[in-house]
Amino acid sequence: MDATTLYLSPTLRRIEAAHAAEPLMERAGAAAARWAVELAATDGGPVLVLAGPGNNGGDAFVAARLLRERFFDVRLVFNSDPERLPADAAHARRHFLDAGGAEIDAIPDVPRWSLIIDGLFGIGLARAPGGRYADWIATANRLAQRDACPLLALDCPSGLNADTGQAFSPCIRASHTLTFIAAKPGLLTADGPDHCGEIRVAGLALQPSAEIDPDGHVAALADFAGHLNPRRRNTHKGSFGSAGILGGGKSMVGAAVLAGRAALKLGAGRTYLGLLDTDAPAVDLIQPELMMRRADALLQTGLQALACGPGMGRSAEALRLLEQALKAPVQLLLDADALNLLADDGRIEAHLYRRVGPAILTPHPAEAARLLDCTIREIQGDRVHAACALAERYRSHIALKGCGTVIATVDGRWWINSTGNPGMATAGMGDVLSGMIVALLAQGWPAEAALIAGVHLHGAAADRLVAEGAGPIGLTAGEVIDTARVLFNEWVGTDKAC
Repeated sequence: MDATTLYLSPTLRRIEAAHAAEPLMERAGAAAARWAVELAATDGGPVLVLAGPGNNGGDAFVAARLLRERFFDVRLVFNSDPERLPADAAHARRHFLDAGGAEIDAIPDVPRWSLIIDGLFGIGLARAPGGRYADWIATANRLAQRDACPLLALDCPSGLNADTGQAFSPCIRASHTLTFIAAKPGLLTADGPDHCGEIRVAGLALQPSAEIDPDGHVAALADFAGHLNPRRRNTHKGSFGSAGILGGGKSMVGAAVLAGRAALKLGAGRTYLGLLDTDAPAVDLIQPELMMRRADALLQTGLQALACGPGMGRSAEALRLLEQALKAPVQLLLDADALNLLADDGRIEAHLYRRVGPAILTPHPAEAARLLDCTIREIQGDRVHAACALAERYRSHIALKGCGTVIATVDGRWWINSTGNPGMATAGMGDVLSGMIVALLAQGWPAEAALIAGVHLHGAAADRLVAEGAGPIGLTAGEVIDTARVLFNEWVGTDKAC
C-alpha cells in the first residue's frame, strides 16, 4: 500500500462501492482491534467504545467484538435507532450482540479507562455534531485527559472534515487515528494534525492507486530524489548557478539576509542580495560570502534564479523593481511583500501572465486571502481548494504555507507536506524557505521539484532540531539553515524515504 496517496471523500466512496462485496468493515474493525491491543494498558483495564449511526459505528462494533474475544472489558455506547443503520453496520451490531456484547446508552463516568475508541463519525461530515453526539465527543475528550489514556479515532476524528481539515466544535482530540483504505487530506492540514495524533493507514487489502488516480499526494523525498545528485569533482562555482534575493527595505534588511544565507548554504554557487535600503551595510559580517548589491544593480546581474519579496516593503520603488524583475528571464519566486504588491496592482499580475514558464508563489493564509480577494477563514476552510485556485489564477506553482503546507502546480496536481512543527511559527521562517527554494532553482532544478523539495526539507530540518531539543519553543529561523544543509547533504545520492 502507498501511504503517500491522498483521496477525497467522493473518490473513496467510489472505491468502497467497487468493493462492496468484500468484507471491508470486518477488515477495518480487525485492524482497529489490533492497534487497540497495542494501545490499551497491559493491566487489561476497561475499554470505552463509542459507536455512531453509520458505517463508522459498524467498524466500532467489529473492533469491540474482537477485543471482547481477547478478554478485554469492553463498554460499548450506542444510542441510535438500529433500524436506520446501514446494512453492513447493522450486521456488525448483531454479530457483536450475538457474541455476548452489550450496549449502554450513555458514557459512564467510572471506571477509569485504559483506552477510548471513537467510532461516531467517519469521512463526509459536513457540519458540527449536535445533541448527544456533541456531548459524547466532549466527554470522551475529558475522560481521555482525566485518565491519561489513548483515544483512538477510527478513519477520522469525529467532528473533523476529512477533506479540508476543518474542525467543527466539538471535535475529538485523538492521540491516535487509524484511517482506512488511504490517507485523507484533512488529516494532514489545517486543524487535522492537532486532532489526529499519530496516524496509521489500514489499506484493507485494497490497492486504490491501481484502480483510480489519487486526488493528491503527501510530499516525500521520492518526489524529488532524482535531482539529489552528488557533485562531480571537476566543477566550479559557476556550475551551481547564481541566486538573487530582491528585498531588504528600510528596517527589514534582516529578512533578505536570512533568505540569502539560506540560499548560500543550500548550494547556490553565488548568492547576491539586492537591497532597497540605501543605508544597508555593504557586507554581512556573519556571512561575508554574500554579495551585496543595490537593488537596481542586482537586476543587471546574470542570475539563474531570483526571489522577490523578503523585507521588500510596498513602496513605489519596490513596485518599480518588482515590475522589472518580472521581465527578467530567470526562474522566479515571489513571497511576502511581492505577493502583497501582486494583489494590489493589476500590472504585476499582467507581467506575471506574460512570463515564459510558471513562477513560484509562497503565500501564507493572509497573503493568499488578498490574492484571491476573500477571507482568511475561507482560505483555511479548504486549503487544498485555495492552493489550486491560486495556481490556476496566477498560472504559477503555489506553496500555501501553514500547518500542512499545500503545494499546487499549474496543471492541477497537489501535495500536502507533513514535515514541520509549531516551532516554525516565528519570524523569518518564510524568508529561509524562499532562500532554500531559490538556491535549488539556481542549481538547475525544475520549479516543481525545487518547490516540493524546499518545503519538505524546510520542515524536516525544523523537526530534526526539535528532536535534538532545540524547540519547538524558541526555535529560530536562522537555526533551520545549518540543519537544512546537514540534512540535504545526507539526502544527496541516497534513496532513503523521509
